[in-house]
Amino acid sequence: MRRNLWIGAVLVGLNAAVAALTLVWLPYGPTEMSGGRLSPPSWAHPAGTDRLGRDYLTQVMIGARIAMTVGIGAALLGGLIGTTLGVLAAFARRGLDDALAATLDILIAFPTLLLAMLVVAASDGASLWTAILAIGLAMSAIIARLVRILTKRVLAQDYITAARCSGLGWGKITIAHILPNILPTVMVAVALQFGLAVIAEASLSYLGLGTPPPNASWGQLLQQAQSTVFRAPMGVIAPGLALISLVLGINFLADGLRDLMDADEEIQP
Repeated sequence: MRRNLWIGAVLVGLNAAVAALTLVWLPYGPTEMSGGRLSPPSWAHPAGTDRLGRDYLTQVMIGARIAMTVGIGAALLGGLIGTTLGVLAAFARRGLDDALAATLDILIAFPTLLLAMLVVAASDGASLWTAILAIGLAMSAIIARLVRILTKRVLAQDYITAARCSGLGWGKITIAHILPNILPTVMVAVALQFGLAVIAEASLSYLGLGTPPPNASWGQLLQQAQSTVFRAPMGVIAPGLALISLVLGINFLADGLRDLMDADEEIQP
């Protein structure tokens, strides 16, 4: 339904606007101790302050920037790698194709967060770009498996045989026939992976494997506030609501895109 598309666009747009705003303005500095410890919401601090006296609203706004950066970066990286591997697997000979399919199934069997943790552990240390790389690589197997299936469906069509008989090379066939037919479904899948990437980044940060301080990820804020949740509940409520709004927005947006592009329609030449 178009309603889902609009709801998703509004929720994601608001988070994107907040993320963009942090590049030019913040209520307080990220490390500025501008209020008392664990102060309740007030005009000066609408979301209160943390245990060090830092403004919660500022931290949540910075978290929006980190979430959008990691979500977009990981989804694009996973989509690019997954699409490339999926198309190559579909063109591979039967033995190699079966081996690649089995490898993808094994990778998909592992939780995305676990694979991301392994990539972070193997790198030099936790950082924003490490999180993007880890989550993107972990999600690429899901996209690759989907693209492989979709590409094989397209290759089975009669017009592909006709194109080959006319002398058209595989490269041109991929650009002219395969990609246009699979992209609508892949775009919806990548949009859903965007939401999963946001959750994965928050989970990594909660475990201390995400973006390091002073950049405040939503997961990091939730982890820091868990010991003071009853004294200062806004420390959990503010980043929690922000995370929920973005993930729900992405899911609504993906559903709207699926309906708009009719991703499940019959493949046409």
